[in-house]
Amino acid sequence: MAAKQKILIVDDDNNIAELIALYLTKECYDTRIVNDGEEALKEFGRFRPNLILLDLMLPGMDGYQVCREIRHTSDVPIIMLSAKGETFDKVLGLELGADDYMVKPFDSKELVARVKAVLRRFHVKETIPSVPSEKCVRYPDLSINLTNYSVEYMGKQIDMPPKELELLYFLAASPNQVFTREQLLDHIWGYEYIGDTRTVDVHIKRLREKIKDHKSWALSTVWGIGYKFEVKN
Repeated sequence: MAAKQKILIVDDDNNIAELIALYLTKECYDTRIVNDGEEALKEFGRFRPNLILLDLMLPGMDGYQVCREIRHTSDVPIIMLSAKGETFDKVLGLELGADDYMVKPFDSKELVARVKAVLRRFHVKETIPSVPSEKCVRYPDLSINLTNYSVEYMGKQIDMPPKELELLYFLAASPNQVFTREQLLDHIWGYEYIGDTRTVDVHIKRLREKIKDHKSWALSTVWGIGYKFEVKN
């Protein structure tokens, strides 16, 4: 029998945390609950979860800080939970490397569906057979390596959350091909992000802040359609 997938639930409201654990236990997940950010980081190392459900409003170290710390060492899937539904809060969470963002109160069936979708996407990425050659694309003054998740631009290493790097690699690996926002959501996030194509726009904006257009190539908007990595003649 395959081992149960483990989910770390981080929420200072123990009633909500226990309710979430109940939903997930019924779906045969192994759950563990912690109530603050510092304990979440400790339990992350001990429990080694397959996914983290992370509340933002935590005592001491908040959820944003926890996400930032975890992303230094791991790309484990993170779904942020918050009563804050403002676009700014969602954008910040996604920029820090969260895989999804759910606004409280949420429906239990939707939560379970999101967990399954995120885990499914991550599992596919993990089980891709290794190949001897690097998954790397190179252009003048730009190198994007998906094997070791690194980007070199103008001779310098650029820090980039996993989703930004995956998006840049995907576009650059298919030069001059136009992709709709929906296609990019499907390829990078692996599931329909509740129709919120702004997720793609946010990540493109962040990429453009770090990677400026070059005389040989550019990250271009195709108005009314989507984006492409344009290679200039």
